[in-house]
Amino acid sequence: MSNELGLFLKARRALLSPLDVGRSDSTRRRVPGLRRNEVAELAQISVEYYVDLEQGRGRRPSDQVVAALARALRLDRDERDYLFGLAGVATPPAYGPTAHVEAAMLDLLDKLGDVPAQLFTDLYELVAQNELATALLAEPISVSGPQDSQVCRWFLDPAGSRTRCPPDSQAGMSRFYVADLRATSGRQPGDGRVVEFVERLRAGSAEFAALWDSAVVQVRRSGPHQVLHPSLGLIDLQCTGMLSEDGRHRLVWYTPYVGGRAAQQLRLLSAVGATRFAAD
Repeated sequence: MSNELGLFLKARRALLSPLDVGRSDSTRRRVPGLRRNEVAELAQISVEYYVDLEQGRGRRPSDQVVAALARALRLDRDERDYLFGLAGVATPPAYGPTAHVEAAMLDLLDKLGDVPAQLFTDLYELVAQNELATALLAEPISVSGPQDSQVCRWFLDPAGSRTRCPPDSQAGMSRFYVADLRATSGRQPGDGRVVEFVERLRAGSAEFAALWDSAVVQVRRSGPHQVLHPSLGLIDLQCTGMLSEDGRHRLVWYTPYVGGRAAQQLRLLSAVGATRFAAD
């Protein structure tokens, strides 16, 4: 592998400050830019592997890793395509978990550090999330396409995917997912990817098929969201969503209701992160 990839990564890293990616800049730095470990953390790869990439060693990165590095380094579309070329990986399509994400969406995600926030594709493949969302929801980042979608796992693997949703809220979540997916299919009529996704869910889930046949259409922009956390118990939140300009991505964040316990629960969760602890 040519070290052009490493030189480009290093040069782009030097252009960013911690404030550019939503982090405090409380320590003096001998050299400008993000540290290697900060880029690795943003891209959710090991520091050792990132160092190898910068130094021209190690195995060729996957398209998921290159896409994650492009987001971590806040590359625009041209810079992202250039990075894929240097890595010897085909430029990804305009959809899915490796697609380009608008910088404004990533910037807003960075600024939502005090509340859980997640970035999804139009088929609910999880692209990025902040630390508080990871601790609250324990959702894995999507790496292999629509089968990793939150919606796909919700209907095809309910025993594994619904553990943090209270039983009396699950029917409402199912209706929300299907109504929102219908809205997505309307924004992208004839999109084979969406059609195949719907057909797979219809064939694998009687619950999904019945809800789809009801033909309810609704973009979920806000609404209640309850989380059953293994250590903190029931957390009542308000969910708010915002679509990107092209409709390919959705930013979702969860805020506590005024006067409820959720604000205190989120502060506690922020302090301990994903570490499991006994409920009070």
